[in-house]
Amino acid sequence: MDLFDNVLHGFSVALQWENLLWSLFGVFMGNMIGVLPGMGVLAAISILLPLTYAMTPVAALMMLAGIYYGAQYGGGITCILLNLPGTPSHAVTCLDGNPLARQGKSGSALFMLVMASFVGASVGIVIMILFSPLLVEVAFQFGPAEYFSMMMLGLFAGATLAKGSAIKGIAMVFLGLLLGVVGTDVNTGTIRYGFGIIELSDGIPLVALAMGLFGLADFFANVNRIGKATTVGAGPKMSVRPEPGDIRKSAMPVARGSAIGAVLGILPGTGATIASFMSYAVEKRVSKTPKRFGNGAIEGVAGPEAANNSAAQTSFIPTMSLGIPGDSVMALMLGALIIHGIQPGPQMVTEHADLFWGLIASFWIGNIMLVVMNLPLIGMWARLLKVPYKYLFPSALFFVCVGVYSTNNNLFDVGMVLVLGLVGYLFLKLRFSPAPLLLGFVLGPMVEENFRRALLLSRGSMSVFIDRPISAGFVYAILALAVWLVFSTVRNRKKVRELERTQAQAGA
Repeated sequence: MDLFDNVLHGFSVALQWENLLWSLFGVFMGNMIGVLPGMGVLAAISILLPLTYAMTPVAALMMLAGIYYGAQYGGGITCILLNLPGTPSHAVTCLDGNPLARQGKSGSALFMLVMASFVGASVGIVIMILFSPLLVEVAFQFGPAEYFSMMMLGLFAGATLAKGSAIKGIAMVFLGLLLGVVGTDVNTGTIRYGFGIIELSDGIPLVALAMGLFGLADFFANVNRIGKATTVGAGPKMSVRPEPGDIRKSAMPVARGSAIGAVLGILPGTGATIASFMSYAVEKRVSKTPKRFGNGAIEGVAGPEAANNSAAQTSFIPTMSLGIPGDSVMALMLGALIIHGIQPGPQMVTEHADLFWGLIASFWIGNIMLVVMNLPLIGMWARLLKVPYKYLFPSALFFVCVGVYSTNNNLFDVGMVLVLGLVGYLFLKLRFSPAPLLLGFVLGPMVEENFRRALLLSRGSMSVFIDRPISAGFVYAILALAVWLVFSTVRNRKKVRELERTQAQAGA
């Protein structure tokens, strides 16, 4: 009853007209920022942070939180329509979202994106309400060894993101790891693989890499259609309702994605990006028809989007309960709390009940606002594909350049997107999937940092990774997955040889 009373109290706070208006403003801004390629939520919150000085703490946090999870909704729209990830956490949605749009199913894909996002966010909110103390205890069990082992499992699973050869997937993961170590070493302060280019001292920007490998590479691959009247998939079959069977196919992926996002959201340094990649890898692994993934599987949209939004909600748990931000966006949220004289921690629930429960209630209100806002717009977004490619291409390219430039206010980043776009185009021609590379790039620095930290704490003993039970569990899972990858590769090659032998005999 106490929990029910607290939730009701939170809704009474969140539904006050001033708080409600700021929440609406936040989700609207976040949704629009997510739609614009490269316009990161971090930059938006940084710009609007001074606005919160004159606001009440509840209104300030509701607005900033609305921007954060509003961007999770909007970022998937350009993934599906233009193969441009609005935020890095949506990059994996490009793998199946854009093929669906090219098949004339953009309305169905957008509908499932909105519904999966809402369900994932709702699950994350419920878990945040019911299990915050338990999840915090689980997070405390993770040290450097556990983080390293978990992320190595993620890297091995990343090989399954690739279409076709697992060997190519592993090669792209390793290339991503190499790109991830470019920049300044956090332990020694030495610039690595910078080749004397001072702009690379902070590493390769994640937004530039995602935009180049996915969006710009796709533009280069389709530039020969520049004079055609419409884009691929803009035919008469442009329903804004889900295809028959899509909801049934998406039910379990949404449930699994929500669970994955809820768990990974509370772990510092993981968050929505890794949750969406892990969800996609799981869905491809459990599917009876994995070859559909990458060619327009609705599960490849539903699962990652549910994980993305679930993680966005539960990432508030360590920030609010422990004062430990999981990523740079949560660090800004923490800064907003401190600006208003509120110290996050275990006592926050009792000392600032209005803020804590009002913020949780605003999550549900904000997500309902986003559904109401986005469902009527599905038809409009789907009709965007009817814009002639000669207009759509330069417009999208303009927003890519503006978005990437706005991240660091540096023209070098725009040139880097161009180079990475050409590299991505080469990968497409050679049939190398860019998704494992992006996963390796995201996880690489964290894998290295936690590996070195674990060895430092264990005085150089490698046994630390199998002495700790949670870490050992991840290590054994890695070994099992490696054996399975070798077995499946050998089996697939035998099938190909048998098929070629049968065809040759039939031709003879």
